[in-house]
Amino acid sequence: MKVVAFAALLSHWRRKPLQLLTLVMGIALATALWSGVQAINAEARASYARASSVLEQGSLRQIVANNGGGITTEIYGNLRRAGLQVSPVIEGIYRLGTTRIRLVGIEPLTMPRDTPGAAIVSGSDLSGFFSAGGQLLVSSATAERLRGGPDMPVKVDDNVPDGAAFVDISVADRLLEKYGRIDRLVVAANQELKAQALDRIAPGLTIREPADQPDVARITDSFHLNLTAFGFLSFVVGLFIVYSATGLTFEQRRGTFRTLRSLGVSLRALSLMLVAELSVLALVSGLIGVILGYMIASLLMPGVAATLRGLYGANVSGSLSIRPEWWLAGLAIALGGTAVSSAQSLWRVWKLPILAAAQPRAWARESARSLAYQAGAGGVLLVLAVVVAITASGLVAGFAVLGCLLLGTALMLPGLLALILTASHRLAGSALVEWFWADTRMQLPGLSLALIALLLALSANIGVGTMVASFRLTFIGWLDQRLAAELYVTAKDEDQAARLRAWLPQRATAVLPIWSVDGEVFGEQIQIFGVADDPTYREHWPLIASDKEVWEKVAAGQGALINEQMWRRGEAKIGQPLVMPGGWSATVVGVYSDYGNPNGQVIVGINGLVDHYPDVPKLRYGVRVPPERASDLKRQLVEDFGLPDTAIVDQASLKRQSRAIFDQTFKVTGALNVLTLAVAGFAMFSSLLTLSGIRLPQLAPLWAMGVRRRNLALYEVARTLALWLATFLAAIPVGLALAWVLLAIVNVEAFGWRLPMMVFPMDWLRLGAIALLASLLSVLVPVRRLASVNPVDLLRIFANER
Repeated sequence: MKVVAFAALLSHWRRKPLQLLTLVMGIALATALWSGVQAINAEARASYARASSVLEQGSLRQIVANNGGGITTEIYGNLRRAGLQVSPVIEGIYRLGTTRIRLVGIEPLTMPRDTPGAAIVSGSDLSGFFSAGGQLLVSSATAERLRGGPDMPVKVDDNVPDGAAFVDISVADRLLEKYGRIDRLVVAANQELKAQALDRIAPGLTIREPADQPDVARITDSFHLNLTAFGFLSFVVGLFIVYSATGLTFEQRRGTFRTLRSLGVSLRALSLMLVAELSVLALVSGLIGVILGYMIASLLMPGVAATLRGLYGANVSGSLSIRPEWWLAGLAIALGGTAVSSAQSLWRVWKLPILAAAQPRAWARESARSLAYQAGAGGVLLVLAVVVAITASGLVAGFAVLGCLLLGTALMLPGLLALILTASHRLAGSALVEWFWADTRMQLPGLSLALIALLLALSANIGVGTMVASFRLTFIGWLDQRLAAELYVTAKDEDQAARLRAWLPQRATAVLPIWSVDGEVFGEQIQIFGVADDPTYREHWPLIASDKEVWEKVAAGQGALINEQMWRRGEAKIGQPLVMPGGWSATVVGVYSDYGNPNGQVIVGINGLVDHYPDVPKLRYGVRVPPERASDLKRQLVEDFGLPDTAIVDQASLKRQSRAIFDQTFKVTGALNVLTLAVAGFAMFSSLLTLSGIRLPQLAPLWAMGVRRRNLALYEVARTLALWLATFLAAIPVGLALAWVLLAIVNVEAFGWRLPMMVFPMDWLRLGAIALLASLLSVLVPVRRLASVNPVDLLRIFANER
């Protein structure tokens, strides 16, 4: 009996294959975008964990210098003679040919045995590793990029993270010009060491616990949270399709449910059959969605890797692995989403009286009172968004504001459209126009979920598009200010740098040193730059807040500039003394914008930098020269001075590279925007398609009164255009509010900088045209079906009327 009853339930899908396709595609699309984003995040975080474990020995304690200036070999020798099991590490960014890699110099014989770095090196040929010429130990992907570049031998070991290379510590000291200074000492896991004991043996050193060490995973959390938010938005838009399809399917099968109950199938058994049916559909659709998600993630992963590398300096593989955590999560989210979307329909079946008549349009009816309650709930959420924006802080609060804003406007949209349609109905000048507005009002409940999905997709596109375009214009202007020098030159060593400092002043209007050291300020590893006393900085440097005579104070060694990130995090403010590595201090006299850098940064006068850090590398310079002479000077630097072409970058090339990195950064969000809009278009198509199957009872009387089928089809197109226009106009203010939240709250909390908001009406029109095209495509099949309906089918409406 139960098998026959279950077969009767499943027979509905054989009669309604389009509904089955709609339900399966709704679940699959919702799952695809969510699981695709989770696959990207899982791959990136796995790369972070591997890099932290292998490159930074992140699970072990480490010893570093208090002033950030490095540890001398003499101090290291004292620690070893005192019986401490510590191993030296020298690291830094090094250019091999045209490729920049992270060079990590280690001493394999003293490296703790339980570290991945030691396991990698011990598994290789140590004689080659210790050879005088050195040996680079890299991944296969890095080896491919280095092909034909370095002079030293390259050995491949895929346990080494991409973008990094292990070398013997003596080779790293020579290449990075550390002059015997060690960056950190790794402490063996079984070594007991307290701060007091370390201070007695080697004053000026501190123990850094694993939890205190820099973690790229924490730095990039904001980026992955943004991706997750987009994935969740797409998932919610997809669930609207599932909710609409399951609701219609359940209502169309009310007669079947009543018959099965009358034949003796218990309510519990019927409910279990429906749950089993939905579970099978959810699992099959979820599997399709996971496969689609893998394909989406594979296409987006190279862009994500380039973004993380350019914006955060995080090396992430551009390939994708199938990890159980994200595909299992994809199946779970498919089951959970289907359960949430069908819960109301299952509850109605549970409460269904055994003799209740079938009501194929009951799913689409919504009373004015329920619309009012819904709009009221939306208003409360909008008020809550304002309250949270004013009173709360933090990244979670920013996304809470976004959630309340989007959900509140989504709940208010059907009520707003109902008011507009009611007003239009009252202003109608003819009976046919009056019917048009009344009928559109009647169709609104069935289309409301699709319109909400369209509103969310349009708002997200407008909001994110406004943020990206505002960022782009601001970034270009900022580049013009920051990259004022016509040429940027890098010497290969200190001798060549000294010759450059003697050679360039006779041929350039100004030579601007670009020298920096790394050090710890407020417990954070930051860069400290020195700037020359030159009009270039006064005229071009992008200050957003400053004291009086800011540049004079910086040049005199009394003042320091901090970047916007440190200022907005509240670490320092204008007028506050700033204690530098080594114990000296300068007063904060200004704040400058520093887009693209998630870390703090300080600028002091060049004389003060050299006085306090005499070993600062003096290899990079900005060269001011009349623009028309820049190419000639570059030629002289290559031909006369002997610099390689790769050591000279002109301003135009540097700006072009920076813009390319910027454009790559937002390709991922742009792709997710397009996919979200596509899902919303499919939601519109599925709603119109399901409505078209039950529209004949409303349209048959008009045909009988003389309205041609072709005109009825045109009315359907006009209805779609009217609803699209109203939704698009509602999406513009919502999208602008979304952009403001992203720029003023989320960006500040995630990255530490705030951008001015600009509006781009032409972008809205292009987006509106795309949405219009999607709406017209979604109505194409239903309209064609209506225009070609057989008159006999219309007459049968009256014959079957009860």
